[in-house]
Amino acid sequence: MTERVTAVGSGSVLQVALRKARWRLIPLLAVCYLIAYMDRVNISFAAESMNRQLHFSPKIYGLGAGLFFLSYALCEIPSNRLLLRFGARRWIARIMLTWGLLAAAMVFIRTPASFYCLRLLLGCAEAGYFPGAIFYLSLWFPPEQRARSISLFYIAFPLSSVVMGGLAGLLLRQNGKLGLSGWQWLFLIEALPAILMSVIIWFALPDGPAKASWLNEAEREALDEALGGAQGRQLEAKRAATHGDGFGQALRSPRVWALGVFYLVMLGSSYSVTFSLPLVLRSATGWQMGRVGGVVATFGVVGAAAMLLWARHSDLHRERRWHVAGPMLLMACSLGVAGSLHLAGWATVIALLTFVTAYCAMQGPILTVGASALPGRAAAVGIAAINTCGIIGGFLGPYWMGWMREATGGYALGIGALAVPCVLAAGLILRLVPVTERIERVEAIG
Repeated sequence: MTERVTAVGSGSVLQVALRKARWRLIPLLAVCYLIAYMDRVNISFAAESMNRQLHFSPKIYGLGAGLFFLSYALCEIPSNRLLLRFGARRWIARIMLTWGLLAAAMVFIRTPASFYCLRLLLGCAEAGYFPGAIFYLSLWFPPEQRARSISLFYIAFPLSSVVMGGLAGLLLRQNGKLGLSGWQWLFLIEALPAILMSVIIWFALPDGPAKASWLNEAEREALDEALGGAQGRQLEAKRAATHGDGFGQALRSPRVWALGVFYLVMLGSSYSVTFSLPLVLRSATGWQMGRVGGVVATFGVVGAAAMLLWARHSDLHRERRWHVAGPMLLMACSLGVAGSLHLAGWATVIALLTFVTAYCAMQGPILTVGASALPGRAAAVGIAAINTCGIIGGFLGPYWMGWMREATGGYALGIGALAVPCVLAAGLILRLVPVTERIERVEAIG
C-alpha cells in the first residue's frame, strides 16, 4: 500500500515538474524559432520588389536564398558541440544576438555579392539553434512525451507564416519612408525581436533541470528519474569516457545518415515551395501581395492545428512510422497535382495548402525519431548531423526552383518534379523507423 502511494505521489510530482517545464521553456524557445524562421525566409516576401529594384534574376535570388543553408549546414555540428561546452543559455543567447544583427544588415544589400555574403553569414550565425533546441528539450521531456513537446515548440514554424504574412504587407507599404524601400523596412523591423530575445534568453533559460530555480528538490528528482536516473547518468558517463561528446559515434551511425537523407528530401521540398510561395500564389491567382500574405497566414493556422493534433495522435498510439510516411506521401500527391495544374487558380491554392498541412503534421513524429536516433550526449551531435543533411536540402531546393524558373519560364515543372523524391523518402522511412521505435521504447523503460 505504501509503495502504491509513493508511486502515485512521485507521478504527481513529475507531472507538476513537466507542466512547469512546458510553460517556462517551450514558449520561450518557440518564440525564438518563430523569429529565426521569419528572418530566414522573409526574403520570399521581399523578393518581388527587391529583385526589381536591384535587378536580380530568378537564378541570383534562388542562389542567395539557398546559400544561407550551405553555411548553416557547415556550422551545424560545430555549433551543437559548442552548446555542450558553453551551455544552452549562453550559446543560444549568442545565436540570437548575432543573427539579429546580421538580419538587420540585409538592409544594406546592393549587389549580388553583398546578397550572397550576408545570406552566408546569416546561416553561420543561426546554425545550431534548431538542433540545439531539440536536444535541449530532450533533456527535459521523457521519450513518450516528446512528440507533443517538440510539436509545441515547432508550432512556431507554421505560426511564423501567420505573423510574417500579416506583417509583410504592412511593412512593404512603408516604401520610401526615411529613404528606405519597403523590402528594407521588412528586413530591419523583423530583425529587432531577435536582438531583444537574446537578452531574455540570457536571464530566463536554465542550462538544464539541475539549474532551474523554479523546480524544487522533489520535482528535480522525479524529472531525473523519468529521464533515466542515476543508472542513466552512469551509463552516459561510460559513453562519454569512450566516445567523448559523441562526434565519432554519430558520424559512424547508418541510422543517422539514413535519417539525414530523409531530412534532405523533406526540407528540400519544403524550402523549394516556401521561398517561392508568395510569387507562386500571386501568379496563380492574380492577387495583390497583401492578400497573398493573408492566405499564407491562413496556411500557417491550418498547419499549426495539424501539427498539434497529429503529434498527439502519434504519442497516444506510440507509432511513428505511418505518422511520418503518410504525410510525406500526401506531400508528394499535392506537389504532383500542383505541377500538373500549371499553377493556376484556386485548385493550386488548395494543393499548396495540402502540402503545407501535411508537412506540418509530420514534424512532431519525425523530430521525435531524430531525437531518439542516438542516446545521451551523442544525440546532440546526431541531431545536428541529421539536420545538416536537411539543411543541404534547404540550399538545393531554392536554387532548383530558381534554375527551373529561368529554364522553363514558370514554377510548375519544378514543383511537380519534387513529388518523386518525396515518394522515395516515404519508402525510406517505412524501412527505417521500426528500428528507432524500439530504441524509443527502451529509453522510455529507462
